[in-house]
Amino acid sequence: MKTWDVIVIGAGIIGLSLAIELKKQGLRVLVVEKGEPGREASWAAGGMLCDSALETSPALQELASASARMYPEFVHELQDESGLKIDLRSVGTLLFLEEPPDPQTLDPHEWLARWRELEPNLKATNLRAKAYVGLYLKERCVDPRHLTVAAVAAARHRGIDFSSGNHALAVEVADGKASGVRTNKTQFSAGMVVNCAGAWAGQIGPHPVPTRPVKGQMLCVILPEKELVRHVVRTPEVYLIPRSDGRMVIGATAEEAGFDKQTVPETIQRLRQSALELVPRLAEARILEAWAGLRPGTPDKLPILGATPTPGYFMATGHFRDGILLAPVTAQLMAQMMRGQTPRLDLLKFSPDRFAN
Repeated sequence: MKTWDVIVIGAGIIGLSLAIELKKQGLRVLVVEKGEPGREASWAAGGMLCDSALETSPALQELASASARMYPEFVHELQDESGLKIDLRSVGTLLFLEEPPDPQTLDPHEWLARWRELEPNLKATNLRAKAYVGLYLKERCVDPRHLTVAAVAAARHRGIDFSSGNHALAVEVADGKASGVRTNKTQFSAGMVVNCAGAWAGQIGPHPVPTRPVKGQMLCVILPEKELVRHVVRTPEVYLIPRSDGRMVIGATAEEAGFDKQTVPETIQRLRQSALELVPRLAEARILEAWAGLRPGTPDKLPILGATPTPGYFMATGHFRDGILLAPVTAQLMAQMMRGQTPRLDLLKFSPDRFAN
């Protein structure tokens, strides 16, 4: 029976990125995925690479900033190995807040004095009526669907094996160590296993963790004019993410709805209406698609990264809204840990052990 050095459970962007990093280091890697690779939370994401201290938890700031810095090279490598184009935009974000932030958390250049010049199609009267404070952030955004398709292609190009349609049930243990994965169909053998199963990670034994699905509904429209909105725009009610090909993603809700991925027409219409209040010309935009995804949430809103009490069994899951952003740094740090090295950034606060009791 064929064996591998590592089995990665879950083929979202976290699992794919980690599989590629481990393969680069000469390990034989199998990715086990219950459905089609890359088609769960990663496929449903917006792709905003938000690492600003205004919106990032202090506990997550170091990881977020490190990963954001890695992104251009991360995308370049995936494009090079897959032969596919990834839409990575560096135009920036217009962030509108209800309350002025602490000036000490901001670079003076982030204060936005002339947002109407940057985005003339935003309706100024609506923004002023809500007394929003407008800021400019030097953030990137990426098309997650381009990213995951390229990651799957790059992984296959490197010789990583995939087993799709196999629902992982448990990590097998022999002589007190991880020895493989048991699925609903078969068993696979490996000396190391890493659980990257997102919202489903807590269903896999041993050492269950309290991950849960947090539903997010959103829609995509075709803009009537390609440059109608150039920047990402975020308000407390809605965000707008323009793509380079003339599409725009409008999102998103955060709902405790279990594993329900159905869209609700009234919710989609409410998101669209919030977008129209920002940019009235979006009334001319044609709705291309609406969908819902399941973000992997945790009780403390932090990812789960590290070794479990079973030697050879690791976890990299629970990234909630930040899976796309944190993929490069998660892959690098977890690969270092799994290879017996000291990760360059401290992961202790993200350890699965914090849920042991």
